[in-house]
Amino acid sequence: MLLTNDDGIDSPALLPFARALDEIGPLKVVVPAEERSWVGKAITRFDQIRVERTVREDIEVCVADGYPADCTQLGVHSLFGAKPDMVLSGINVGLNQGLGFLLSSGTVGAAAEGWIAGLPAVAFSTGSPFDHRTWAKEAWSDAAQAFWEETAVLAIDVLADILRAGYPEGVDVLSVNIPVGATIDSPRRITSLAKVGYDNIFRESEPGRFVHDFNTGLRMTGDLAGSDVEVLRSGGIAITPIQLAHTGVVPTAFRAWLERG
Repeated sequence: MLLTNDDGIDSPALLPFARALDEIGPLKVVVPAEERSWVGKAITRFDQIRVERTVREDIEVCVADGYPADCTQLGVHSLFGAKPDMVLSGINVGLNQGLGFLLSSGTVGAAAEGWIAGLPAVAFSTGSPFDHRTWAKEAWSDAAQAFWEETAVLAIDVLADILRAGYPEGVDVLSVNIPVGATIDSPRRITSLAKVGYDNIFRESEPGRFVHDFNTGLRMTGDLAGSDVEVLRSGGIAITPIQLAHTGVVPTAFRAWLERG
């Protein structure tokens, strides 16, 4: 298995998750040198990527100064010789619920790079469905160590269910979202991807200069019934199958207009 993330080498989730995964099978770890959230599936094009190997609590970690998808690409093709049998990404500090956040997520982007390489891929995320900012401050603190240990155990249990059932045919990426407060006994639901967007995410820090400052809620479109957002708000674990190679249905009238002549 190959493990990566978008929160970097200092992610509070990294070592608890890596230790738990190391107990169930051979593991390679490649992560960004720093947090690379909100970058989607960006790939480094013109810059060189430096990779250093380090050991954290007996876990060997390759640290790359690139993007999460770079880490997957390097881990699958360049660093270890043999390909892994699966790509795991996370556990992300924050939920990736709904389409807008899924498309922006470096965690999901790293998993999508696994699909491009022909491998099954699972992205894991956790957080509060209601108050991310307050929760995230606590999640990065030393006091959250027990939370990350417990969440890693829960993520491993979900992964074990996926492996027992067999990675589903026709699914490109599985996005697993675990809400704060979930336990081994919390319901696990296969969900749809909510049509969720967001509004302004930039703040003007000085004239002509803007910084990322997400301070808006979710903008919903359509019915949330059966969606990842609904399940997470009810305390359940959302397991969302993503088909990246998917084409929408074009209405007949629209098709006729486009193909006229």
